[in-house]
Amino acid sequence: MENTTIYLGNLNYTVTSDEIKTFLSEHGEVQNINLFEDKGFAFVEIKSKEEAERIISELNGQTFKGRAVKIDMARPKKKTFRSGGDRPNKQNFRRY
Repeated sequence: MENTTIYLGNLNYTVTSDEIKTFLSEHGEVQNINLFEDKGFAFVEIKSKEEAERIISELNGQTFKGRAVKIDMARPKKKTFRSGGDRPNKQNFRRY
């Protein structure tokens, strides 16, 4: 079975990884938590897709540490361009 990653948003900025694990553990087995401190969101790996779907259906919108938490399946990371990478540099174009 493959881990599934979920997104947790609208988190209280003081929330800890241990509190997230406790909040989710009754509904699914938490494998890993990547908490973005002072940003209000986290990505959490859940043991299975079925458990992730159960967490979403049962906990999305529930109050957690005083805020209505947003829970959804994590989307793949978008490809971004970095300077010196694939896109043309503005300096290559001339104004007439």
